[in-house]
Amino acid sequence: MDERGQRGQLSAPGRLEAGAVVVPEAPRVPDQPLADLAAEHGLRLSGARPSLRRYIAMLWQRRHFIWGFATARSVSMYTEARLGQLWQVLTPLLNAGVYYLIFGLLFEASRGVENYAAFLLAGVFVFAFTERSIVTGSNVMRANLQLIRALYFPRASLPLAYVLVELQQMLVGFVVLIPVMLVSGEPLTWYWFLLVPTVVLQTMFNTGAALMVARLGGSLADVTELIPFILRISRYFCGVMYMITTLPAKVPEWGIKLLSLNPPAVYISLVRVALMQSYRTNSPGNQPYSAARCTLFHHPLPGHAPDPSLQAYCHAVVTNTDLWVAAVGWGVGFLVLGMIFFWRAESDYGRG
Repeated sequence: MDERGQRGQLSAPGRLEAGAVVVPEAPRVPDQPLADLAAEHGLRLSGARPSLRRYIAMLWQRRHFIWGFATARSVSMYTEARLGQLWQVLTPLLNAGVYYLIFGLLFEASRGVENYAAFLLAGVFVFAFTERSIVTGSNVMRANLQLIRALYFPRASLPLAYVLVELQQMLVGFVVLIPVMLVSGEPLTWYWFLLVPTVVLQTMFNTGAALMVARLGGSLADVTELIPFILRISRYFCGVMYMITTLPAKVPEWGIKLLSLNPPAVYISLVRVALMQSYRTNSPGNQPYSAARCTLFHHPLPGHAPDPSLQAYCHAVVTNTDLWVAAVGWGVGFLVLGMIFFWRAESDYGRG
């Protein structure tokens, strides 16, 4: 007989006997549940949402990436334009020029406002920061879908980076705004230091709002189309082109207060308070109340424009304290709510 015996048998020692069947050893089933076993060895579900504290820590670890991404995008935005980065300043300047012609001259919104050019320019720059942050935030998830699918990182990094892009552009705008203030007669005072907390609080508000609309825009494309329309309307209700306290008397006091304390109006007013001595001096409540002078401001003599200084003798509907309380509330509140709102959808973006 050969070394190999019958088919399926071996003639060497330990050969298989005819009819023998080899049964593989059954795998050992663990006694504990699989979920506990995975937790014991540090395994997690793919795309699982981390805790909020851990999520914020992950964002902080990637702060250099967020800043680098924002800087690179800010530089590349106008690379194809001949004037390049000058458009960061020219765009709001052109908008301010259009608003000055329409509202300052045709509709006489400058009546009762001293140094209207500086007043208008401050409103345009500050509102543009909020407007662009929210508009770009609403489209950030769809615009970076390939990046989201290719790499894993905290998705909130993208709205944060886009807000930083707009912050950098607004800081460039201050390079123009501050000389305009000085040339127009506004003195350099310690109030200018109030720009720092004002910009910080506005950035916090913009970040929270951008996180909210980023989540909504990532799941519903209609939000991206609706946001610019809403912001276009809000521009006319937050005092960019006019002083809210000079609205006609038929607007109730609660309506003026509501308009004065909406988020964009709050930050616009605080920037004007910081930079413009004329704005601080002529604000309602800056002088003891005088019914006669206040009435003369709202109803000037025929053929005469309102005297801005007379407004200081009217009652203050909103004080500087009200503005700062509102600024802190809007900034901190929106940042916290926006982070939580976006964090809850992080696992959805992880599946992308």
